[in-house]
Amino acid sequence: MFLEQAFKQTVATGQPLKVLDLCAAPGGKSTLLQSLLSEESFLICNEVIKSRANILCENMTKWGAANVVVSNNDPKDFAALESYFDVIVLDAPCSGSGLFRRDPNAIAEWSMENVQLCSQRQQRIIADVLPALKQDGILIYSTCSYSKAENEEVLDWMIEEFGLESLPLSIDASWGIVPCISERQHAKGYRFYPDKVKGEGLFIAVLVKKDAGSTIRPSKKNSIAKPSKNEMSVLQPWIAADKNLSFMKWKDSVLAFPFAMENEIGLLQQHLYLRQVGVNLGQFTAKELIPEHAFAISGILSNSVNNISFDKEKSLQYLRKADVRLEDYHKKGWALVQYAGLGLGWIKILQNRINNYYPKEWRILK
Repeated sequence: MFLEQAFKQTVATGQPLKVLDLCAAPGGKSTLLQSLLSEESFLICNEVIKSRANILCENMTKWGAANVVVSNNDPKDFAALESYFDVIVLDAPCSGSGLFRRDPNAIAEWSMENVQLCSQRQQRIIADVLPALKQDGILIYSTCSYSKAENEEVLDWMIEEFGLESLPLSIDASWGIVPCISERQHAKGYRFYPDKVKGEGLFIAVLVKKDAGSTIRPSKKNSIAKPSKNEMSVLQPWIAADKNLSFMKWKDSVLAFPFAMENEIGLLQQHLYLRQVGVNLGQFTAKELIPEHAFAISGILSNSVNNISFDKEKSLQYLRKADVRLEDYHKKGWALVQYAGLGLGWIKILQNRINNYYPKEWRILK
């Protein structure tokens, strides 16, 4: 939660920004960051571990934002995007001593050798990704470790090796946050201890990049495959009229994202493995659009789309992917299930039955 303070105090949030959450899974930081960005900005959430990237995709889908890309890349892959990002958030892999209270297993796994290994890994990650940060770009660095080797000493190393400058943050004494200063370069960091704050152990610091590098130029060749005119005519009634969106054919699906991202997506495709882009609207058949679940819970769906409000009991039945019944409702075709004005997902009303299209892997099991 303090990430919001670090971001707002050091970043011009009203400007169009390119933001990278480098170690993003499961997505708590990414959803918070996205909520702080302007409509003209976009966020790349990256996770190097494939299995963790899956849960990241799920959580970003549930967040419903169109200006988000999920990637599955090693930090070194981002070096090709030289001086590209305005902000990089690095919640670095660490030895986990800040989690001792919550997770007793973290104690058994901790060792001085692992601290040194993590410190070296953190430095490698920083060195790999730092070329992608613009001049005067912001790096927000955090760990869930108490070890100076993973925190203050890493700040000193960044300043000495790359000329970064430490930025102070304003904190309220009542918050219980403990300010700290690195030994060699007097870099400012902030420590969170479980006996002083309502949370687990955390270290966080903000630095600014001062050296200039070359800036990568957008690709002249737009590699985005567009829907056909007929497909767009099918799409239009589904899309909220006030959204300035671009559309892209992606494998068997059609995706939507803010128009300002169009050239950026073409560029990112050339350098990164993208797992998810914007909102997946669904797939075209010869007769119709088969809407994707992400479309139902996004912020870009038109209010004119056929919808049905369920009470709590029927909504829970739907979320268990159980059979649902309707009384006195005869309009056939796709319908958005809503509870308290929020979209839950799709059903399709046929002549003799209703098909529940809630994702099987998301259903309530207990």
